[in-house]
Amino acid sequence: MKNIIVIGGGASGMMAAIAASANGTKVTIIEQNAFPGKKILSTGNGRCNYTNFVQTPSCYRSDDPQFPWQVIRQFDEQKTVGFLRDLGICPKERNGYLYPNSDQAQAVADALVMECERLSIRIRCNTTCQEIIPHKHGFRVRTETAEPEEKRGTKDKSDRKKTKKNHPVSIETTQNTWTCDAVILAAGSKASNISGSDGSGYDLAKSLGHSIIPVLPALVQLHCAESFYKEIAGIRVQGRVTLYVGEQKLAEDTGEIQLTNYGISGIPVFQVSRFAAKALYEKKPVKAVLNFMPDISENTCFAFLKERISTRPEKTLNTFLVGLFPNKLGDLLLHLSRLDLTDTVRCLSDEDIWKLVHLIQHFETTITKTNAYEQAQICCGGVDTREVDPETMESRYVPGIYFAGELLDVDGICGGYNLQWAWSSGYVAGKSAGSPEKENKKIRCLESIS
Repeated sequence: MKNIIVIGGGASGMMAAIAASANGTKVTIIEQNAFPGKKILSTGNGRCNYTNFVQTPSCYRSDDPQFPWQVIRQFDEQKTVGFLRDLGICPKERNGYLYPNSDQAQAVADALVMECERLSIRIRCNTTCQEIIPHKHGFRVRTETAEPEEKRGTKDKSDRKKTKKNHPVSIETTQNTWTCDAVILAAGSKASNISGSDGSGYDLAKSLGHSIIPVLPALVQLHCAESFYKEIAGIRVQGRVTLYVGEQKLAEDTGEIQLTNYGISGIPVFQVSRFAAKALYEKKPVKAVLNFMPDISENTCFAFLKERISTRPEKTLNTFLVGLFPNKLGDLLLHLSRLDLTDTVRCLSDEDIWKLVHLIQHFETTITKTNAYEQAQICCGGVDTREVDPETMESRYVPGIYFAGELLDVDGICGGYNLQWAWSSGYVAGKSAGSPEKENKKIRCLESIS
């Protein structure tokens, strides 16, 4: 019987394990956390937006832009919906976004775990992978399992409470060496504040000879240089965010922008943040241009403001934008215009009006950094996909090593795309690794690694 070890018990890892076990393969999941699927619980604000019916290649980013779509098309959103439906997850659609009908991410995690149990997939929690060693018969995988003393049955219940209150709980670790025919690396990225999101999978990939594209926060908030953000923190406004390095436009997106005490946030900011992170990593100057009235042209905006003046010419300038923008934002725009706020609006010249149009539709702000990995939903960068076969997810360097999920240099936009990448890449990796035709394949030993 073929024997496969999956490193990582998240969405991609459990999917890979389930797909690998289809042919009677023996599968073991090695998971760092106390239970599998922990990161799934935070997706979609706890509701788990597990895929999206709108799928195009542009929804996925990578330094190897063709790679993600070659994988997605093998296990697309329709297959994802069908797979989860078979596990008991009835879909609920909202404008193409798919959620479990219960609106509970826990249901998706539970369904995956129950399927693993049904297929006799062994899950070893609180266990980290220390090393993967190729040899001529497959692989040796060294692991370390941490177990708190109070779980080892050495004390009665009252003693365990006393120990926990008065002393740090001691941790006992046990080391094991596993042998297997193939390894699926699905250890996740450095994103999120979930325990175990430490990027240890990158070191394992490097030890096997793989290159790592610089790993940076993505789908994350952006810090800005200007001091006025503390005055407008908490504002939410519809708008467009366009990102530039010099005069080169990197990316743009439209939606609800959130203004924070340190800069900008919200879905459109998340969508462009990976480009800011990469440019900042390369020491390039990055700016964002915010358009607070993105649905109309500059000329239309000018005409709109002229009409607003003619309707109430007696208004003073400090009240001119009341009802058009949140008060704190309107006050900031007027302050930055450097106009006399005690003047009536009938005193505004065309030049003054154009100045306001520019502030409303070309509000420039300097980006200084992203928030940390702990606040990021995903990372950009990871294992270089040019070193992985997109048809099988197998390493081009070490036959028998497969990759899935966030560990790879693939990141999707907001809207269920990163989970779709987990399902697709996990399925392809698991199906390929568990294929009977590979069972007798001689695995090449890399002497420089072993």
